[in-house]
Amino acid sequence: MIKILIFLGIVLIGLCISPWLVGNTGYVYIAAGDYQIETSLVFGIIALIVFYAVFQVLEWLVISAINLMLRSRFIPHHWRRRSAKKHTLMGALALAEEDWPAAERAMIKGADNGELPALNLLAAARAAQYQQKIAERDQYLDRAAAQPLAANAVATTRTRYLLKQGKLALARAELDKLAPTSKSKAPLLKLALELYRTQEDWDALKLLIPILKKRQILDDAQLNELNIATNCALLKGAAIKGEEALEQCWQWLSRSERNQSEFLAIYAMGLCRFNRKDQALKLIAKKLRTSPESALLHAIPEIATAQDTEIRKQLLKHEVTHENNADYQMCLAKLYQQTRDMKEARSCLQNVCRLEPTKNSWLALARIQEQLGEQGHANQSYRQTVNL
Repeated sequence: MIKILIFLGIVLIGLCISPWLVGNTGYVYIAAGDYQIETSLVFGIIALIVFYAVFQVLEWLVISAINLMLRSRFIPHHWRRRSAKKHTLMGALALAEEDWPAAERAMIKGADNGELPALNLLAAARAAQYQQKIAERDQYLDRAAAQPLAANAVATTRTRYLLKQGKLALARAELDKLAPTSKSKAPLLKLALELYRTQEDWDALKLLIPILKKRQILDDAQLNELNIATNCALLKGAAIKGEEALEQCWQWLSRSERNQSEFLAIYAMGLCRFNRKDQALKLIAKKLRTSPESALLHAIPEIATAQDTEIRKQLLKHEVTHENNADYQMCLAKLYQQTRDMKEARSCLQNVCRLEPTKNSWLALARIQEQLGEQGHANQSYRQTVNL
């Protein structure tokens, strides 16, 4: 409705001013060399408008023709790009369905003319990995490594595949190229953790643990478990290497770590290897003043002998509080066996079998009972061993 009113207004204005325009046509004179043009002002304006309109039409025709020629020249490229997108989509769907052969074929077809060929090649390498096509996998990874900004992703992927393949040395060589640091991405740090664990490279794990803690890759329980396993392995290895290596490893631990029973027990046993038993017993006795823990209770019978009475006195101070502690009772049983106090050893082993019965505890009790001439009870203990 508004458009109709506007058009009607234009027509009415034209009707009103048309008599004036007819009576006042104006005058235009143009001279160029021997040519002269004389016309009215109204006709000149109309001619300019028509000329501009024709010029615009010609311009549109020329631009359309140029675009048509250029488009026809690049039509095959667009077709190939569209086909690559189609193959990439089909490959992604095949990956989701875990149809590895179809995924590999589709991703390779979409790699040459795709927008992101590195992604296609990495996906094809993944599909080849699941099919155990090692040669094709490595070929795809080599092609992907040549793409811009894909080197780190390819190295990480290659490391993971080599680790799964069991080629630890090659995987470690690839990982060393990436040089994991505190600024590395979380997947790379997790991969380094898995590889170091598999290789049992405890020195590398010792250096990695602070980074894992800083980046919060593991929770507190997992981090503590990893720290204990790493330090225990380092101490055991150092004890085999020599006394100097053992001391160096022990000093590498923090003060709180040196107070942990797991590490103290291994260090004490290492000291005994180098004829430093007295120092080992002093460290253990100092720790026993607070509370005997399982790691120490397992180590004491390996270190103490029948002549070491002080360590026994220290242990017996906890007899009431640790009456229901199976590790404590087993430790006492072994110490009583050293002094040939078989009745006390039997009593302790009976407590162990009551608290945490195992084949070894029942078997140890049966042998003690045989030595005491209690053949009937020994036979019952042997039957318990068989039942377990």
